[in-house]
Amino acid sequence: MDDRSLTTTDCDVVVVGAGPAGTCAAIVLARAGLDVVLLERGPFPGSKNMYGGVVYPRILDELIPSWWEEAPVQRWVTRRSTMVLTPDQALTVDFRSQRWGAPPYNGATAYRPDFDHWLAAHAEAAGAQLVCSTTVTGLLRDAGGRVVGVRTDRPDGDLRTRLVIACDGVNSFLAKEAGLYPPVDAANYTLGVKETLALPKDVIDERFGVRGREGVDIEILGGTGGVNGGGFVYTNLDTVAVGAVLKLPKLAAQRRRPEEIIAGLKSHPAIAPLVEGAEVKEYSAHLIPEAGLSMMPRLAGDGMLVAGDAAAMCLAAGIWLEGVNFAMASGMYAGRAAVEALRAGDLSTAGLAGYERRLSSTFVLRDHRKLRRAPSLVLSDRVQHVYPELITSVVERMFRVDNPAPKPGLRRIVRDETKRLGVRTRDLVRDGIDGLRSFG
Repeated sequence: MDDRSLTTTDCDVVVVGAGPAGTCAAIVLARAGLDVVLLERGPFPGSKNMYGGVVYPRILDELIPSWWEEAPVQRWVTRRSTMVLTPDQALTVDFRSQRWGAPPYNGATAYRPDFDHWLAAHAEAAGAQLVCSTTVTGLLRDAGGRVVGVRTDRPDGDLRTRLVIACDGVNSFLAKEAGLYPPVDAANYTLGVKETLALPKDVIDERFGVRGREGVDIEILGGTGGVNGGGFVYTNLDTVAVGAVLKLPKLAAQRRRPEEIIAGLKSHPAIAPLVEGAEVKEYSAHLIPEAGLSMMPRLAGDGMLVAGDAAAMCLAAGIWLEGVNFAMASGMYAGRAAVEALRAGDLSTAGLAGYERRLSSTFVLRDHRKLRRAPSLVLSDRVQHVYPELITSVVERMFRVDNPAPKPGLRRIVRDETKRLGVRTRDLVRDGIDGLRSFG
């Protein structure tokens, strides 16, 4: 890391934030021969990130061929489960594929400090200057209002540049200062909380039915104690991550502490045998942009682009829970659009339009547009608090043997349970149509 005084530094691009978005942008820019400064407020890339989770690094094929041979991955996800919980019931749809345990792989569990640090090393190898322990405190503008640099917390730390790429995380204060964000609505955010629990690798392998570097990703509907959200369980080599994603207004209304909700999740009969005897290594929390397309800021302004969590590029659609892949892709496309604009000499909003054009032609915005209704559906009160009991009760009655009574048909069971729970047919139909529009 070059620790030279920022007051003597002029550069082509300043990238704020050395997470996956900022680092991928820096890789593209540095490889194009541009002078890039990558600023990180932590002592090293990833130091401010949650301990571990699932990443989908397929997009790295374009930046780092055969990345899987060197990336600091814990396990390759070969089992993907969706679990529906009530206080005393659990229904799991479990899928596994040995194809996911070999190149080109699908998803992996990883410790974000390790993963982010590794990715940033590629940016440095390409020629980007990484400056850590540096907080950006604001934007510099010229007389016409165009962004021309950043202020930092270093003495005499103003850094002038031709372009700023804001990758400063969820609730980006830089994007807000630039006037790119709509008014903040707490309902658009969730709080992700997680415990990382230590267990011997052989115990994890036995309990989760995996071997070697195989891993498991369990996503959970229900089990969050009346707070709208969801849960998850991920396997690392010798730890298990258990956590919840909680809608902020509901969490405040319930007046429950997040760690109480995790404790309830760990004690559920379907989860407790998986984590029994584990020792808590870390507790962490992170704000998540949950509303998708409806909360995205404008992605470009004069002299500035926004990428990753700063641009609310996180897909929380129940079936798909993704963020790092959108961050890496948006950073990569921001870098390419920046190269194009710098070479053309046009860093206006119009000159930077190639960024959104690239996002719109790829999975980044296509997936967000397709699934724009999914976040509100998945976090609705019916999906959260009524349908889990409806689903598990229907399945329980299907499998229950009530001799000498004859077996009821499925239609009768569904009719009985919807009536018992007060579920209206028109609500089922409306939610079903929304689900088909999103996931169909």
